[in-house]
Amino acid sequence: MERNLTAEQLALFEKEFASNPQYRVMQNAVTETPVTKIALDRQVVTSIDHSVSNLLDDWKVTNQKKSGRCWLFAGLNLLRVGAADKLNVKDFEFSQNYLLFWDKFERANFFLEAMIDTAERDVDDRTVAHLLSDPIGDGGQWNMFVALVRKHGLVPKTAMPETESSSATAQMNDTLRKLLRQGARDLRKLDGAETQRAHKQKILTDVHRVLSIHLGTPPQKFLWQWKDSEKDFHRDGWTTPAEFAAAYVTLPVDDYVCLVHDPRESSPTGKTFTVDYLGNVIDAPPVVYLNVEIELMKKLAQDAIVGGEPVWFGCDVGKQMSGDLGYWDAKLYDYDAVYDTEFTLDKAERLLHHETLMTHAMLFTGVDLVDGKPRRWRVENSWGDEKADSGFWTMNDSWFGEHVFEIAVRRSALPEDLQARLDDAPIVLPAWDPMGALAD
Repeated sequence: MERNLTAEQLALFEKEFASNPQYRVMQNAVTETPVTKIALDRQVVTSIDHSVSNLLDDWKVTNQKKSGRCWLFAGLNLLRVGAADKLNVKDFEFSQNYLLFWDKFERANFFLEAMIDTAERDVDDRTVAHLLSDPIGDGGQWNMFVALVRKHGLVPKTAMPETESSSATAQMNDTLRKLLRQGARDLRKLDGAETQRAHKQKILTDVHRVLSIHLGTPPQKFLWQWKDSEKDFHRDGWTTPAEFAAAYVTLPVDDYVCLVHDPRESSPTGKTFTVDYLGNVIDAPPVVYLNVEIELMKKLAQDAIVGGEPVWFGCDVGKQMSGDLGYWDAKLYDYDAVYDTEFTLDKAERLLHHETLMTHAMLFTGVDLVDGKPRRWRVENSWGDEKADSGFWTMNDSWFGEHVFEIAVRRSALPEDLQARLDDAPIVLPAWDPMGALAD
């Protein structure tokens, strides 16, 4: 068989297509109609509704707009439930812009330290090239969210509201990438860590200025007062972000652990993992996760919801998704029938062959149980309230198994043997491993 595609071979491909009238019918349909509408399985759609047996949410969804802050929104959405109860208000939001500012600034420092650490390597070294590919993106993971809250506290949205750039981060990120890549070039030319870190401070001064211009300056103190649902007025007085977080974060975020489902043969269950150069806050605990079976992940998420707590999770959001309907199902689109072919990669193979990774973080706020088993899940997204059930989406359980990668749960919820495994030294995966993907 020829390595090159010959004219004879090309003719055979064309003949094979022309010989089947059904292919021509499908071609005509797809040229006039989006393929998603043709492939949509109506039997799956009619089997789904937004009702669930166990429902937590009675609040409005948030909107990350044109930014990749889903992991911050999901984390703050988890925490705002208890804060709203404590404040006795219907809807409450922590400032997403406040944590965005500090994540960008901390991540700039994290990146520059990585450039100092790898300065002796060639710029085309795979790790260096990976770090340079996106030094200041919007995405993140659960442990990175906790690191920000632990170090910088929280403020209400009124203390640092949204700006044009927090809601649409592209231009700001472009400027920051230029600064950081330029800084990487300069740091790699300098000799000695002391000289490098002195120059790093100059770079960070520029980064802070850019962030302040785009996002505003984070408050060190603010006057906190509000009216509750009964119209009663309250005033806490002047408070710091750390004091505010201590007063109104009712969940012990430091006690939460990150679980993942990574079915690759190279990633045994019951083992802890970390990813090289993954993080945002220097000297924060590393991003560590425990690999578990998907059924345990489902059970822990289910139990948390039944117990009254939403669940932060990360997934590959775009797979088998209908944005118009607000549905996810593993068989929502029958592309096999449309293209007369088979798509056979399983979850492990999709990870190995770069067909999947975690792309988005959200919050489970409900679960539909039948005989104690999950049938579907209710999801608080951060894409506004115009789609799905006023912004709350529905995930069939089949989709959970195929496309959910990560959840955060209380350590005490794990079986005792797995709790003990959390104290093991983690296996270090390379910086480019798909399990180091940042949800945005």
